[in-house]
Amino acid sequence: SRLKGERAINLPGPVTLAVLPHTRWGRDLARRASERRREVMLHLPMANLGNAPLGPDPLTPRLSRNEFRLRLANALAKVPGARGINNHMGSALTQQPREMTWLMHELRERGLYFVDSRTTHKTVAKRIAREQAVLASSRDVFLDNVRDTAAIDIQFDKLVRLARKRGTALGIGHPYPETLAYLESRLPSLSREAVQLLPASRLIELQAIARNQVAKAH
Repeated sequence: SRLKGERAINLPGPVTLAVLPHTRWGRDLARRASERRREVMLHLPMANLGNAPLGPDPLTPRLSRNEFRLRLANALAKVPGARGINNHMGSALTQQPREMTWLMHELRERGLYFVDSRTTHKTVAKRIAREQAVLASSRDVFLDNVRDTAAIDIQFDKLVRLARKRGTALGIGHPYPETLAYLESRLPSLSREAVQLLPASRLIELQAIARNQVAKAH
């Protein structure tokens, strides 16, 4: 809803917002987020294994390459200022090397990054992104698979531990009232925990730099 979207935009710190296309308030919320200097991603509906409804014009394995390209372009047009793409659902499509290659080719042409929600452990999206020279990352922790403050707290602590151990970690949450309330109270204390919140683009750049340093060392 619009109110949840506004509340997400107003979260403390540089939270990156993933906006669904073809929704009533999507374009307006994307603009408002950019005005508040929040980074925006297109939250792109992709075919899933459970046949859950995806709304209009999702990316599916049955499209021709031209239809695929047109649907992607139309979705991007609905989310102005998007710096990257993140899959909404997609447990079926992110397993498909052909479609993921098409997607990454388009993202490379546009200079956009990809964040894999990892809705299946069989995803090939990040691997193909790297093959296609697209900056990409993937979700480490879902914050709110269980919509309960105590459960969200456990997941957020896990995210912080991963960030400390690896240098970076990427968490995904939804605009549920429980998640928004939790983040409103927890995010301001992150600096005291010696953890920095970053826009997705910066986090992905840092991961790429770290990978290159490891590659050079070998």
